[in-house]
Amino acid sequence: MKNLFVKIAAAGVLMLAPAIAQAAEGYSTANVNMRAGPSTRYPAVAVIPAGSSVEIRGCLSDVNWCDVEFYGGRGWVSGQYVQALYQQRRVYVGPQYYRPLGIPMIRFSVDNYWDRYYRNRDFYRERDRWSRGPDYYYRDRDNRDRDRDRDNRDRDRNWRERDRDRDGRDRDRDWRDDNQRGDRQRGDRQRGDLQRGDRQGDDRRGDDRRPDRRDFDCRPGDPSCDE
Repeated sequence: MKNLFVKIAAAGVLMLAPAIAQAAEGYSTANVNMRAGPSTRYPAVAVIPAGSSVEIRGCLSDVNWCDVEFYGGRGWVSGQYVQALYQQRRVYVGPQYYRPLGIPMIRFSVDNYWDRYYRNRDFYRERDRWSRGPDYYYRDRDNRDRDRDRDNRDRDRNWRERDRDRDGRDRDRDWRDDNQRGDRQRGDRQRGDLQRGDRQGDDRRGDDRRPDRRDFDCRPGDPSCDE
């Protein structure tokens, strides 16, 4: 009978253990960003004020980052900004305190975590890039920025070349217009000279006309005067 009670008690402890290990109470030691992943390069989702209470849902074994709950929101905070009560004193959350504090060691997956908590966030649209890690995301973004800058430089160069070509065409057109105006002016002057020459020729021809015989004084007895 005694062994039966021991087995039942042990089973009850095992059943309660996951519930106990689900969260541990902690406190933020500074105004700290709660982020979408275990790195300062992940997007910030909230700011936890200094001294605020948080629920520690689990921590990573390889780096000192913990998944915490704050006012119903979820995110990641570095263990160096979170303290927990251990043996009547506050200690910074670290791997050596995970087991005594009942904090489970967990893993992080962008796909699963973001699907669960960040579907309504703007950065969720770039989940595929973030899933490869923040270093890849920023490297990829830097490459995209360089490509965009290069495209902008190419567009600026094309615009400058088009402007230069247009300026050249404008200068050529102005030069042709000037030549055409000069040709017209020279043609007008030549036509004017010809017209003046024609008038002068007419005047000279008028002066060279033989005078009418009646314009001369008739001498007495000249038979032509009687005509």
